[in-house]
Amino acid sequence: MKVCEIFTGIQGESSYAGLLFTFIRMAGCNLRCSYCDTAYAYEEGMELSENEIINEITLIGANFVAITGGEPLLQEGTFHLVERLLGEGHKVLIETNGTLSIKDIDNRAIIVLDVKTPGSGMSGDLDVSNFDYIKPTDEIKFVITDKADYEWSKDKINRYNLKSKCQILFSPAFGTLDPVSLVKWMLEDRLDVRLNLQMHKYIYGGERRGV
Repeated sequence: MKVCEIFTGIQGESSYAGLLFTFIRMAGCNLRCSYCDTAYAYEEGMELSENEIINEITLIGANFVAITGGEPLLQEGTFHLVERLLGEGHKVLIETNGTLSIKDIDNRAIIVLDVKTPGSGMSGDLDVSNFDYIKPTDEIKFVITDKADYEWSKDKINRYNLKSKCQILFSPAFGTLDPVSLVKWMLEDRLDVRLNLQMHKYIYGGERRGV
């Protein structure tokens, strides 16, 4: 598999924010989002075997592992890697952009499905059949760039009855939408979703890698 980087840091997003995680960032992505903060993962990376990855994770010693990208599901080996990590006793999160099927991901893994809003420029690529495979332990994230994205996201939640499926996260696009505006809209609508700030960016800034 082509891996961009492996590092340990504080999980900045999802309901697991603030916990120590080891991150496996896979190289390659099928999208080009307007607000992408990991464009270096489009091409940059090294070829590692599954055993080499597992050995690295074992040496690091963290129990929580997040597989991210890029888009990790582009690489077929990701699915078996998830099984191996779970079998080794790790808790595994998979961050995926919602354009590729999650059907065959091991049910023990936790999926964070990033539904691309119109502000990303990539909303037309969503595979809505993924909503049929979402589990109660999974999470669906919407990155909001403006009020139009906010309304679009609310419509998707209602249309596909997403609140009955799993936890919903609304994240203001860092450097684009002031979190105060998003909170104001959520309060006005009494919207039952979790505000999802990118904690690592508030700690380190938006440009630092490996955090």
